[in-house]
Amino acid sequence: MTVRVLQFGVTGQLARELLAQAKDFDVEITALSRADADFANPQAVVQRVRDAKADLVVLAAAYTAVDLAETERDLAFKVNAETPAAVAAALGPDGPPLVQVSTDYVFDGAKGSPYVETDAPAPLNVYGASKLEGERAILAAHPRSLILRTSWVVSSHGKNFVKTMLRLAGESKPLKVVADQFGRPTSARDLARFILGQAERLAKAPAGDAAFGVHHFANAGEVSWKGFAEGIFDIALGAGAPVVGAAATADWPAPAQRPLRGTLDTGKLERTYGVTLRPWREALAEIVRELQSEQRSAA
Repeated sequence: MTVRVLQFGVTGQLARELLAQAKDFDVEITALSRADADFANPQAVVQRVRDAKADLVVLAAAYTAVDLAETERDLAFKVNAETPAAVAAALGPDGPPLVQVSTDYVFDGAKGSPYVETDAPAPLNVYGASKLEGERAILAAHPRSLILRTSWVVSSHGKNFVKTMLRLAGESKPLKVVADQFGRPTSARDLARFILGQAERLAKAPAGDAAFGVHHFANAGEVSWKGFAEGIFDIALGAGAPVVGAAATADWPAPAQRPLRGTLDTGKLERTYGVTLRPWREALAEIVRELQSEQRSAA
C-alpha cells in the first residue's frame, strides 16, 4: 500500500528529512510550504486539508522561536495550537490520522527523573504552553492522532546545536556550555524515518489503537548540553577538540525559562511500536560525517 502523506512544512529539520528519506518507504508525499499554507492563517490551512486526498497528515510546520515567543504569544499559540486544532477538527473522527510533533518543554524539569507520557505537564515558557494546548486540542478533536514529544532536535540541515558548536570550535575562542540542563538529543532523520516507517500502520489503525495518543521519541541516552558539545567535538575533531568549560543556566539569562531536566522516557513508544531507539552518539556521528562530507565537497 502506497501511503499518501500530506505534509505541512518543507524547510525545517524534520520536514527536510521526511522529504529526503521518503525514497526508502512506500509513501507519496505532498509537501506544502508556508506560501502554500501559512499556519498563521488557520482557515487557509484547513482548506488545503479538505482539498487533499491523503491517508496520513503530518504537521512538520511549527513556531519554534522559544525566546521570541515570550513577546509573540498570540502568534505562537495560533501556529502551535489554533491551526493544528483546526486541522484536527477538519479531518473529523473518520478522517485520515494526524501526526503532530511536540516538545519536552511541556514539562518544568523538576521531576528528578525522566518523564513518562502520564506525568502532569507544567510548561515554563510560552512556547511549551502553546505546544501543550495544541496537543490537547488535537486529541480532543481527532481520535486518530499521534503526538510525538521530542527534544533537542539536530541534523545536518538549518540551524541547530551541532552546527553552532562546530562553528564556534573553528573560531578558536574559549568555550563555555550550559552544564546544568539535561535531556536526550534527537536526530531529525531518525524521527522522520520512524514516522515514515509507521505510515501504513497509522493509516490502517482504527480509533482507539495503541499507536495513537501521546508518545515520547528521542535518541537513547541522557546528557547535558556541555556533554553533548563534548561529544560533538570528540567525534568531529578527535585530539583537536577544544576544552569545554561549564556554565550554569543562571549565567546566561534568557527571555524564556528552560526546564533543567526535561528528559523524556521513550519506553511506551518502544513497546507500542516494537522499535529500539539508537544512542544519540551513534546518530550524532552520522550527522557529523554528513557535515564533513559537505565541507569537503564545497572545498
